[in-house]
Amino acid sequence: MTKYGSFPGTRPRRLRTTPAMRRMVAETRLHPADFILPAFVREGVSEPVPIQAMPGVVQHTRDSLKKAALEAVEAGVSGIMLFGVPEDSKKDALGTPGTDPDGILQVALRDVRAEVGDDLLVMSDLCLDETTDHGHCGVLDAQGRVDNDATLERYAEMAQVQADAGAHVVGPSGMMDGQIGVVRDALDQIGREDVSILAYTVKYSSAFYGPFREAVGSSLQGDRKTYQQDPANLRESMRELALDLEEGADMVMVKPAGPYLDVLARVADAVDVPVVAYQISGEYSMIEAAAEKGWVDRDRAIFEALTGIKRAGARNILTYWATEAARKLR
Repeated sequence: MTKYGSFPGTRPRRLRTTPAMRRMVAETRLHPADFILPAFVREGVSEPVPIQAMPGVVQHTRDSLKKAALEAVEAGVSGIMLFGVPEDSKKDALGTPGTDPDGILQVALRDVRAEVGDDLLVMSDLCLDETTDHGHCGVLDAQGRVDNDATLERYAEMAQVQADAGAHVVGPSGMMDGQIGVVRDALDQIGREDVSILAYTVKYSSAFYGPFREAVGSSLQGDRKTYQQDPANLRESMRELALDLEEGADMVMVKPAGPYLDVLARVADAVDVPVVAYQISGEYSMIEAAAEKGWVDRDRAIFEALTGIKRAGARNILTYWATEAARKLR
């Protein structure tokens, strides 16, 4: 008791006294099943190619991707989101590799599905940016602008070939108006009502995508501000959310995660479908770079960031640390 009256009368520190006490009263817990592993597969390489801007992450070969998928299963990870990186010579204005049944993403989907079956959710990025020679997420009109409705036609075809290749879940990520409804109709028309849609509902035009551009060999000229969201806006995100749910989204995503935890919390409070957050390349690389310099404790920083994302309302998290974090949790 202090000499200043009866204070402190309540002592919250009692619930922080030991590791066992802190563990017992923890409000947020991470589990291996929370995680989805984003993975890149590159056409025409015989060895995995390190991504310089993302230490520890590679562009996989088909064989190394299958190994990574098996490791994710063994660690208890729920899913793997695949991004295909075609040879530059195959890119064109329409993103033809994205709808070619023998394009690298479709080949990788078949490889991974054959390797893991239903033990891991096999997810596919449904976007044109990796496959176009201009690097935009859609086809361009005569003035060089992204043509929303012409792009939707391409997305519909992509959804069908990805489903045929074995995707359990497709992730339309281009932020085109109407993309979820068009993709749902396209899947249903070929009898693939079983394929789920993870809607990239809230996707901001972010500086934190920088390392990802190297990861997918982006050919982007200019920026994506006419279709990705303005970081200043939140109500716009809620409007996008309502539209995606109306069009048939099974799950919704907020991307990036860390800089937009307020948006993530608002979305999670508003819906009764699973909410996913993508801890993107820049978030990953900042922690890795700071840890390499000895400025932060790497493991503590990783798990603190992941816990914050889950505490804000994410049911699942796409993270490049998925397999590593799952192993440590187990």
